Amino acid sequence: MQHFDTLLRAATVTGKHGLPPVHLWNPPDCGNIDMRIAADGTWFYQKTPIGRPALVRLFSTILRKDPERYVLVTPVERVGIVVDDAPFLGVEMRVEQGEKGQTLHFRTNVDDWTMIDAAHPLRFELGASAGLKPYFRVRADLWALVKRALFYDLVDLGEVREIDGTRMFGVASAGSFFPMVPADEIGVSA
Repeated sequence: MQHFDTLLRAATVTGKHGLPPVHLWNPPDCGNIDMRIAADGTWFYQKTPIGRPALVRLFSTILRKDPERYVLVTPVERVGIVVDDAPFLGVEMRVEQGEKGQTLHFRTNVDDWTMIDAAHPLRFELGASAGLKPYFRVRADLWALVKRALFYDLVDLGEVREIDGTRMFGVASAGSFFPMVPADEIGVSA
């Protein structure tokens, strides 16, 4: 419980001024805490869902991906947590038209908006049973899984481009193209 209280105090203080500089902090490792982010985006503490969205939002601001695990980090301590898939979910998409063509923006389940571009790319992975799973980088090495309904909207925005001699089906945003699959595998001709 001591780690939880310390993390809560740090998140409350830093959350008032935007995202804290967790990438600059290198506090002592204090082991793991019984906290988990489920594949559906639910945060658990001691196997109980954290029911307050504001509290989840606060903890999300001190989340970082270290090479070996996900951690919640403050200037004085770092504790490991479990993340089942991705720490965030993409729950809303907005499409804008501009000088670079279409630009996609996603809102996460903790109300962060991310513009999809070269620094915040989309990637697509084969899931065990769910088929193709789209993700986007929120910040650093923290990714969001795009909800299935939004994935269908992404497919509707898809187009075919040649990448290294292969016709790829994918989606464009902010002047970058993010390939999903070879166009021939899904029978897309244009």
